[in-house]
Amino acid sequence: MWCIYRIALGSVIVLTASAVPACAQDFPTKPIRFILPYSSGGSADVFVRTLGKKMSESLKQQVVADARPGGSGIIATEMVARAAPDGYTMLMVNSATMAVNPALYPKLSYDPMVDFAPISKCITYGYVLVVHPALPVKSVKEMVALAGKRPGELRYGSAGMSAMNHLAGEIFSEMTRTSLTHVPYKGSSGALTALLGGETSLMFDTIITSVPFIKAGRLRAIAVTSITRSALIPQTPTMSEQGTVGYELTEWNGVVVPAATPRSITDRLYQEIIKALKTTEVLNVLVNQGGNEIVGNSPEEFRQDIQASIQKYARLLKTAGIKAE
Repeated sequence: MWCIYRIALGSVIVLTASAVPACAQDFPTKPIRFILPYSSGGSADVFVRTLGKKMSESLKQQVVADARPGGSGIIATEMVARAAPDGYTMLMVNSATMAVNPALYPKLSYDPMVDFAPISKCITYGYVLVVHPALPVKSVKEMVALAGKRPGELRYGSAGMSAMNHLAGEIFSEMTRTSLTHVPYKGSSGALTALLGGETSLMFDTIITSVPFIKAGRLRAIAVTSITRSALIPQTPTMSEQGTVGYELTEWNGVVVPAATPRSITDRLYQEIIKALKTTEVLNVLVNQGGNEIVGNSPEEFRQDIQASIQKYARLLKTAGIKAE
């Protein structure tokens, strides 16, 4: 399978030994915590562990995945915002924690543009609408028809309030004028387990975690949320192809650290992340197996992306009428 990726090579900062302050030369001298704001087992967990493992090999110190689920990612994100700015605490962030939460919660306990130093946006990816095999639908049209006959009866799980798969469901309901019931879990893995067990009827799940169950016949893929089809499930059409024209939802994962972290250390972490994203092992998991697109942009570019995402989702939530429950 082709590997599609773009690394911002032109923005890599080259540091010579003589130019690097002592703190960066010595860093790291102990393990680094890589905080995951969701439960283990989902696509975010795969991203954190895959990237962390490769960085551990290069840094000669363990980069330890630390799952802190709950509160729509707010608990972990706030914790890192208040952590010591020494480079030993990294946070996996995404569209939900950095852009959706600020639009959804007026009194949010952290400011994504003030409390963090961006390192890099690493990957982008789409979702797939999957249903339990017992649900008698094989297309978006059939899904809309069934939901129309049974308003509020079809339940869909998500990683929590304001998580991207929750937002995907709300946008779907708004665009198709159907009534679905949202069931929040502490992470995508819990929502997926519930779907597999028949507790819910459908879910907007990351492609990487759903593919094994789709291939095994335990889930049925209805549509992908990206503009184009996924190379992992090319037979599954997009939402727009099935009549929900204009439906498009993709997400990104990136890495940030507390705002006051010395630039010499953020530069070092940036270089290590870019190095890891270019390795065969990481590309195989995140691209070939996961269907993601590698980005690897600079801290400055990532900051601009975060700002653009905040504006995008503020407009989207307002248009869809989505508010915190």
